Amino acid sequence: MSPIAWLEPNWPAPASVRAVATMRRGGVSSEPFASLNLADHVGDDPQCVRRNRERLCAALELPTEPLWLRQVHGCTLIRAEQINGASPPEADAVIASTPDRVCAVLTADCLPVLLCDDTGTQVAAAHAGWRGLADGVLEQTVVAFAGAPERLFAWIGPAIGATAFEVGPEVRAAFLAVDAAASAAFRPSPNPTHPDRWLADLAQLARQRLARLGITQVFGGEHCTATEPERFFSYRRDGRTGRQVSLIWLAPPDNTGSPTP
Repeated sequence: MSPIAWLEPNWPAPASVRAVATMRRGGVSSEPFASLNLADHVGDDPQCVRRNRERLCAALELPTEPLWLRQVHGCTLIRAEQINGASPPEADAVIASTPDRVCAVLTADCLPVLLCDDTGTQVAAAHAGWRGLADGVLEQTVVAFAGAPERLFAWIGPAIGATAFEVGPEVRAAFLAVDAAASAAFRPSPNPTHPDRWLADLAQLARQRLARLGITQVFGGEHCTATEPERFFSYRRDGRTGRQVSLIWLAPPDNTGSPTP
């Protein structure tokens, strides 16, 4: 069995902030969930998901079990202290201001957006598909931080890229209804059988939304889940498939090192 693989953001976050995004190898699930599927709602064997989550916690030396959410492509944010360990709450973003609360979002094409403040005292994770992004999940997440948005850092994790995400005119219209500048994130589909379709750049749309909020320190966005099948799950590419997870948490003051890949 191959070791668990993950990415770490290349961003100037304070030393107290820990963040990773998993890739698909290193787990026990079989196709089409091979192998590090971390979602329990996609039809995978529950025992495999449990073992994958245990392997993840051990490999990353996580202080606690991640705060799993029941994601619904909405814009509801929940605070870590509101999660009591029972069934996962329905939300698409989570924020924590105490150490060892591991914020988590599952994705397989949607944007995982991780945020922290420049003092290293607040962290958040948001799941931003096009619906949630258009409806304001990033805005809801940013407003939950204490302090000015200009003092926040954001990292965009692996998601479907601008050359692979073909959408209908209603998606473009949803973004342009809020900000006409969003048109720069869409270009006509080159597919001659889809003359009314568009290629959408989700990462650019997220950057635009964050910039409107005053956040200019935005990093990541270079990995495309749809075109890197050996590294990432992709719902658009494969249909029935697994999910990777993006995690962010605060380490206690005496434990600010990074996990070893």
